[in-house]
Amino acid sequence: MKKIGILHGMERSFPEAFVDRINKMGLKDIKAEPVLIDMVQQGEPTDYAVIIDRISQDVPFYRAYLKNAAISGTAVINNPFWWSADEKFFNNALAVKLDVPVPKTVLLPSHERPTDTGEASFSNLKFPLSWEKIFEQIGWPAYMKPHSGGGWKSVYKLNNQDDFFKAYSETNQLVMMLQEEIIFDDYFRCYCLGRKHVRIMQYEPRNPHHLRYQSNNGPVSEKLLKKVNDYVLDLCYALGYDFNTVEMAVRDGIPYAIDFCNPAPDADVYSVGQENFDWVVETSAKIAVERAQEQKPGKDNLTWGTFVTNAVSANAKVAKGEVKERVKKVTKPKAPKKIVP
Repeated sequence: MKKIGILHGMERSFPEAFVDRINKMGLKDIKAEPVLIDMVQQGEPTDYAVIIDRISQDVPFYRAYLKNAAISGTAVINNPFWWSADEKFFNNALAVKLDVPVPKTVLLPSHERPTDTGEASFSNLKFPLSWEKIFEQIGWPAYMKPHSGGGWKSVYKLNNQDDFFKAYSETNQLVMMLQEEIIFDDYFRCYCLGRKHVRIMQYEPRNPHHLRYQSNNGPVSEKLLKKVNDYVLDLCYALGYDFNTVEMAVRDGIPYAIDFCNPAPDADVYSVGQENFDWVVETSAKIAVERAQEQKPGKDNLTWGTFVTNAVSANAKVAKGEVKERVKKVTKPKAPKKIVP
């Protein structure tokens, strides 16, 4: 019997529906349940073939538990190693390399020095930064937000330099990024599950939270929806996320990826609505069952995005070439010089 576990915090509607849906499939060799953690011993496998992670971004103990589970054979969704390494500014840089449009963005050092650092720690940092050049690049209005982390926390809308410096002084040790505002005609929030199933939802981020999925925008062309769908898949395939949301703002017919580092996205029935909720429950249950059926005990069952796998493949080829060259040198030594009497 293979077990699928879901690791979650305060949320209830999605975890309970997810477990219930899998168990109602009537599969003889698979069942689902909330994860229960007791003693965590290094290198020891868990009872779970698959774990859906909904909370480790807020609980470091859970993140460490999931890494230990993954190295021992559990298929963790989403990959806890990559999730630990990923952040929003890198996401934007990757989107640029994938030719997915994103707002112009620059990275800012924290306003306050990190704990246990001093002036000498920043001898490589130009001070002051080229603020005028930065402001000219981004323009006004702009948004300033943390370069990493989820939720609408420490996000500022800024109209001018005075707004910027006032807000920047409030960010303490957070590393921030400054980003151009995309004045959009349409906005979409898209679930992407298993890097193959996409649900495009019209979304209005300017509405109160419980009304954001009730967009007043009219019909959308199939061509635009196809472009959004393709961009979502391109991003999630490169990142390796099996459970993610991507937000796209459309300006002059061009979809811009605004936020696509959401590996534990909102899936509460009271915010996403019943139809979207039913889709997420049904699709995530199918994905989890597929992963459980494919899971090989004791092996690496994680998903890795093409950003990582392509690098590994390229490095492997280089290493193979170096080994061949070394073998040549060892097996084919130079002929000894003739000794003339």
